[in-house]
Amino acid sequence: MKNTIAERIADFLKKFPPFNLLEKDDLKAISENVKVHYLDKGRHCFTENDERHDQFYFVKDGAVGLYKNDGDEESLVDICDEGDIFGLRPLITQENYQMSALANEESVLYGIPIQNFTAIAENEKKISNYLIASFASNTRNPVELEKGGKLFTEYKVERNPDLFELQTATYISNPICCSPETPVKDAALKMRNQKIGSIIVVNDQQVPLGVITNSDIRNKIATGDFSINTQASFIMSSPVITQPSGITIAQAQMIMVRHNIRHICITEDGTANTKLIGMLSEHDIMLSKANNPSVLIKGIKRAKSIKTLREIRLKIGVLLKAYIDQNIPLSHVLKIVSELNSLILDRAIELSVAEMPTSPPVKFAWIALGSQGRKEQLLPTDQDNALVFQNVADSNYEETKSYFLELAGIITKHLHTIGFEYCKADMMGSNPKWCNSLSIWKEQFSNWIAKPSQETILLSSIFFDFDLVYGDAQLVDELSKSIFKSLEKGDLFYSLMGRDALKSPSPLGFFRQFLVEHDGKNKDTFDIKSRAMMPLIDAARLLTLSQHVKNINNTALRFENLAVLEPQNAELYKSCAYAFKALLKFRTKQGILNNDSGRYIQLGKLSKEDRLKLKRCFKPIKDIQELLKVRFQLTHFL
Repeated sequence: MKNTIAERIADFLKKFPPFNLLEKDDLKAISENVKVHYLDKGRHCFTENDERHDQFYFVKDGAVGLYKNDGDEESLVDICDEGDIFGLRPLITQENYQMSALANEESVLYGIPIQNFTAIAENEKKISNYLIASFASNTRNPVELEKGGKLFTEYKVERNPDLFELQTATYISNPICCSPETPVKDAALKMRNQKIGSIIVVNDQQVPLGVITNSDIRNKIATGDFSINTQASFIMSSPVITQPSGITIAQAQMIMVRHNIRHICITEDGTANTKLIGMLSEHDIMLSKANNPSVLIKGIKRAKSIKTLREIRLKIGVLLKAYIDQNIPLSHVLKIVSELNSLILDRAIELSVAEMPTSPPVKFAWIALGSQGRKEQLLPTDQDNALVFQNVADSNYEETKSYFLELAGIITKHLHTIGFEYCKADMMGSNPKWCNSLSIWKEQFSNWIAKPSQETILLSSIFFDFDLVYGDAQLVDELSKSIFKSLEKGDLFYSLMGRDALKSPSPLGFFRQFLVEHDGKNKDTFDIKSRAMMPLIDAARLLTLSQHVKNINNTALRFENLAVLEPQNAELYKSCAYAFKALLKFRTKQGILNNDSGRYIQLGKLSKEDRLKLKRCFKPIKDIQELLKVRFQLTHFL
């Protein structure tokens, strides 16, 4: 007799990813085990810190909000509606729920049992990739991009097998073993001496019979349930899960989730009846995926040399390529890459300080400027940085400054070695102009604001986007307070900054053709940075400074914050934020394709669809510049 309910579920699921990637019989098998949940409005599916369920959820009807606890109240993170999945990540990471799921309206959910799903998915490349991408991006649907579909058609970016693909997992050959008769005490001593967390129990033919882990000893021996002299066979976890040597990372992850295990035995033919040749653990998978952000972070913190940091910086580039290739949302990519870059800078400065003959004489702060200060640096570009040190007596000033100039020289040299090119305009902390005490910096910014000129406006466009990288945060806070105090009387400064923000008009000509470079080595190319991105960057900076918005330098976040402050212009600001992220992603893709900064675009190589989508990003530029003209009365400057 047909299961009509299961058939209806299957018919509905097959319209949406990742279920549309399943074979008909596999989808039917999953549908037969789906649980249907009805949630009244205001009812929770789960709450933050709840233990994970044995299923993830698919929204059939209605809408479910995902909320994160923020102090005394919950803030809305996302809304899942028809076709969306949620609650998957905790099942992959084996952790409690990190958010709450609350029905925003009467909803019908399908509960998809994780074991049934992974049992089918673990051998399907597309499904495995989907789950891993979902895990990596922390999104409910990695097919989506910023809730707006794909911004540009997908390019054939070369995939790196180390990331998100089904590369062969690296396992430990010749693992530590013991016999079934070995006393647990002896097995534990072996584990301690070898500094490992598990041991394989094998018979005389070296066939794996079971696994003993630290948790087995803790839960069975330390509790008194078994004696320390008990034979290994009595406390081992058995039977073992076995696989052949060609197992991939994706398959291993799915198997571990399905069976709730952390170790897989590798045998000659992949069955439990042949000789053990290796063991694969969760830890090994993390190491195999050496470009996993958490692994990279650990590598950065442990780095003992600049050479190691350079190698990690190259891996970040590989990670970026993989994220872009997998269509991971740009906001997520920016957070990860920016954090990794900041950690590399932080560690490079620590190593540089250690090279100095003496410790710093006073507190100091190393600040990033420009795109790095805005946390918009995805592709490696040149350095823009500065150094501010604590005020000292006049008699000690030159000696103190000489110390920090020497330190800054080491830092910029090391950053160059890591992959951050020297700034052609020498806007670096190693330049005496940009290595000063707090009082000098305050005075400098105050003069720029009080007596603006074309030169100081240019400097402001770089130095006003600063972010602490290393050192004393209080110095940077005091500098920020001083800047905003000076801005209280900065009407002329705002006007000149506004004029500067209008220097790049709409990137399209009268007949809606792209305005390209007319001469030089980049002739006939489109400069996406100066013609499309900078107008948005400049406008966001000017508007947030005039609103005295502190501690937000990122262009997209600036516009999103302005949308909250000015509801009447919210639609415009949101469109500017979206356009900027689209342009940044497009530039990043171009840079990856052409192995350069992605700044100059060869329009002839773009598809018609991409040219049209690129043009659509230009409309907010014209609109935001019209707003600037009115707000800062700039018509008399034009």
